[in-house]
Amino acid sequence: MKAEGIEKNKNYNIHNKRYSLEFEGSKSQYDEIKHYFGNMSADLIIFGLRFSYNRNRATIGGYLNSGRKSIVKKETYLMTKKQANLRIKNWKTMIKRYREKGYSYPTISRIKKQIIIISNKKN
Repeated sequence: MKAEGIEKNKNYNIHNKRYSLEFEGSKSQYDEIKHYFGNMSADLIIFGLRFSYNRNRATIGGYLNSGRKSIVKKETYLMTKKQANLRIKNWKTMIKRYREKGYSYPTISRIKKQIIIISNKKN
């Protein structure tokens, strides 16, 4: 059995060729890329590049939706207690505004929970 496995590996290596790539970047970027190519399989590298490429296209195209946590943080990060109280008093208007931004109701609910926490905080 061992001999068969070795024979298969020899045949597999016959079909592979060595290629080189060129890119513009810094020495540290080159070293990092070299490290990845030396320690990962080609299939895994291609998978990662394909994922990164598609994510970049989605970001540029404007249709990559960020996660709920980042949306909640973006809406409530620097909010003061006074602002939080004002938003809770005008919550129906805030719901309309958030829906216009394209937020889902579960996301709006999470924003409201965070705003309530901020409004209940002691100075």
